[in-house]
Amino acid sequence: MAEKLEVKELDHVVVRFSGDSGDGMQLAGNIFSTVSATVGNGISTFPDYPADIRAPQGSLTGVSGFQVHIGAGQVYTPGDMCDVLVAMNAAALKTQYKFAKPQATVIIDTDSFGAKDLEKAQFATEDYLGEMGIDPDRVVACPITTMVKECLSGSGMDNKSILKCRNMFALGLVCWLFNRELDLVSGFLRDKFAKKPQIAENNIKVVRAGYDYGHNVHASVPATYRIESKEKVKGRYMDITGNKATAYGLIAAAEKAGMKLFLGSYPITPATDILHELSKHKSCGVITVQCEDEISGCATAIGASFAGALAATSTSGPGICLKSEAINLAVIDELPLVVIDVQRGGPSTGLPTKSEQTDLLQALYGRNGESPMPVIAATSPVDCFYSVYTAAKIALEHLTPVILLTDAFVANGSAAWKLPTMDELPDITPPSRHSRAERQLYAIRARPGDTREILGRARTGRLYAYHRRTGKRRTHGCHQYRSGKSRCHVQAESRESGPYSGARSSSVWRQG
Repeated sequence: MAEKLEVKELDHVVVRFSGDSGDGMQLAGNIFSTVSATVGNGISTFPDYPADIRAPQGSLTGVSGFQVHIGAGQVYTPGDMCDVLVAMNAAALKTQYKFAKPQATVIIDTDSFGAKDLEKAQFATEDYLGEMGIDPDRVVACPITTMVKECLSGSGMDNKSILKCRNMFALGLVCWLFNRELDLVSGFLRDKFAKKPQIAENNIKVVRAGYDYGHNVHASVPATYRIESKEKVKGRYMDITGNKATAYGLIAAAEKAGMKLFLGSYPITPATDILHELSKHKSCGVITVQCEDEISGCATAIGASFAGALAATSTSGPGICLKSEAINLAVIDELPLVVIDVQRGGPSTGLPTKSEQTDLLQALYGRNGESPMPVIAATSPVDCFYSVYTAAKIALEHLTPVILLTDAFVANGSAAWKLPTMDELPDITPPSRHSRAERQLYAIRARPGDTREILGRARTGRLYAYHRRTGKRRTHGCHQYRSGKSRCHVQAESRESGPYSGARSSSVWRQG
């Protein structure tokens, strides 16, 4: 035990919480990242869920994790190797230690390293630290389960509920290790459990017990750490996930265009949170429909677009396959539509909770008739807001469906975001605001004076033309002015300021 601990200043650090799916690692990680963002640190997070549906407790395939990268300034990724690893059981240590740096501090619950636990985790001996090549001096070995039971012995909670508080003890230890004030943690817990104040107070008690444990025994570590915050641009900040940023970007685009927002969606991991978030904002003119399948999700959005709303549909890779025919209808009908593809592991059903970036070719070329569409890809949770806003702008101003590619890594991760004002966002001017003569060229509103005939085949004069050359001209010319000028050249936009300044490129087709 160290008698006097040195406090080291760090520029950035990566912390990884890991345990069984029911151990509350996501909550502990979220609280720690929120507290860090509140004191002015830059953060980037990534929750790692098991692909198995309710894997056996203590098994290698059932480990859930949450990684947070904290920096004195802006950080852009959740990081690779962690500086601190919290392993709530043997399986977590076995599967997650590969993500730790050689000199990383490891926090374990020794009560979860019994003979049966080691057997489930496929350890060959009881010397699990030696077997993994872990330096015991870097390990904070604490009987977390025992101490939580003692802490809540007179609370009236049953044993199952008491064990759910183990994550708060680990959180308290990590807060001590990084010199975090517990008042912020207490406030977060009271807000989260506002309807269950006794649960909140019990969790706060356990957090303090974990903090005091580290403070009293110095937890066998040579130093604690502090991450000072660098001066940031003044403004209002919030911790936001990629999916939530996507939802907010759609709302902002609809408001800027003076339209209602419609989302037709079939729930699918990892895109469902977009539907969940938008359904909370009916007061902003948002209409959401949870459809019976992927095809109807896209079809309802097309109907809403024809009726004059900013229409969107959200899905993942398997859903894009099913939506392709309906998307083609929007292409040939020149209807604005935002198609959000939150990519996941594939092919087929694949791995719903794992991330891949393997839908690009499908997004570019996965429709019959070589129908062209703009494709945009978001680079970070914060960039999801600006990317979907740009997608909506292109769709509305150029009367075309647009695909936005994100992925589970970006969609479920979070980062600190400086909220923009509406004046800072570029204007969106749909053709319905242009002159009446120009407006009649487009079928974007189902009302008299704003409609025209859209044909699936080209025709010359009053006769339909079935010749393949004419059909080709129809496909590749469906987005041009009747005067022959190109309507489809969309330049890559750039942001002059902010943490993600610089050009953002997108794959865009062009005619003319």
